[in-house]
Amino acid sequence: MTVESPARSFASLGVPAPIVSALAAGGITEPFPIQVLTLLDTLAGRDVLGRGKTGSGKTIAFAIPLVTALAKNDNRTRAGSPRGLVLVPTRELANQVAAVLAPLAKSMKLRHTVVYGGVGFGNQIAALRAGVDIVVACPGRLEDLMKQGHCRLDQVLVTVLDEADHMSDMGFLPGVKRILDRTPAGGQRLLFSATLDNDVKVIVDRYLHQPVTHALDPVDSPVEEMTHHLVETSLTEKLSVVTRLAAGADRSLLFTRTKHGAKKLVQQLGKSGIPAVELHGNLSQNARERNLADFASGEVSVLVATDIAARGIHVDDVRLVVHVDPPVEHKAFLHRSGRTARAGAEGVVVTVTTPEQRRDVRSMTRAAGIKPIVTEAVHAKHPLLHDLAGPAQPPRHIAARPATAAHNQPRPRGNAQQTRQRTGGRPAGRLGEQPGSPAGRGRRQRTNHRRG
Repeated sequence: MTVESPARSFASLGVPAPIVSALAAGGITEPFPIQVLTLLDTLAGRDVLGRGKTGSGKTIAFAIPLVTALAKNDNRTRAGSPRGLVLVPTRELANQVAAVLAPLAKSMKLRHTVVYGGVGFGNQIAALRAGVDIVVACPGRLEDLMKQGHCRLDQVLVTVLDEADHMSDMGFLPGVKRILDRTPAGGQRLLFSATLDNDVKVIVDRYLHQPVTHALDPVDSPVEEMTHHLVETSLTEKLSVVTRLAAGADRSLLFTRTKHGAKKLVQQLGKSGIPAVELHGNLSQNARERNLADFASGEVSVLVATDIAARGIHVDDVRLVVHVDPPVEHKAFLHRSGRTARAGAEGVVVTVTTPEQRRDVRSMTRAAGIKPIVTEAVHAKHPLLHDLAGPAQPPRHIAARPATAAHNQPRPRGNAQQTRQRTGGRPAGRLGEQPGSPAGRGRRQRTNHRRG
């Protein structure tokens, strides 16, 4: 059920003054609907299911009660035994959540760390030994640390599952169950996601106690501020059409189906004088953070990503999303598209398709509740592309960087990496998700998912 809530303040919802001040210092002075809907129940210690569109402010909605509950508890944090746990599906999302959490935790004198694969164990083990109140973790690496005896969950008071439907899609639910089985049955559990589908019901029924459900929007509802276009072109013209879309001045996010496709497209755009960076599971964590930071800062205006990274990209002012390779199912389509039109801003979503893909793509958009503007026989000089992307910018070439595949990168060490582990890495854009601010196939892909 969709609910409209009256205007409220953080203080009137019971948020402690230090957290209110920390939010205000980050430019956040009024709660958004998902926070208004959930905070009274979460701050009262109840288990909650919260659903809202991507970018609706879910991270702050669970970060506030998490920090508040731990600050009120008199138990001391023991080495290797955090009292708060946030489970997320991807490394990027872990860093985004940690970036939102950091000022709130600091305001209540709490410490946190992030735990995910793709980096060495050393700094994560050191942080756990030093004692942290909150761990933001991808399930695979957390289980590894638990098996090695570096982390126990018997002191966890609050557990958060963020993007639970995506964890289900990536095959993480068995690991999530094993992790939740290690947390105290009487602890508070919060589950926030863009969708709450049938796969997540298993978790809800088994681990949440009389949960309150707050739904900001209908399931998988499209965002009104998005304009959707379906651009049909021939296979021979596809690259030139995509290149023209990427040539505009605005920040653009392009999605491909495979890691190889993302890497190849970045190289092809570079040859055309369009600097772009890639984001996918084959990159080292250092490269992923660097590329995302370059995109967020405007150093490059084009990011090419795969679906595995879609949930961790929270960058403001992405005006154009291009589905270079249309996804197979409608939930992935909506999650990709949700990288634009955030916080009430307008955004354009373009799905590039060939005549052979016409039937499948149109079935997918119908399932997503989208009625795109369809234009056929599009070529690189078609006036529609100018309307969608704006004037083409002059070619620009940037110096080539070393290879960024994970196996070609040295594992980051030293104080700089330790600092990133403690603070959650560089935030991309403003304060996290606050507005304004299918399971893997094959052994290799399952391994990538496990590493987060």
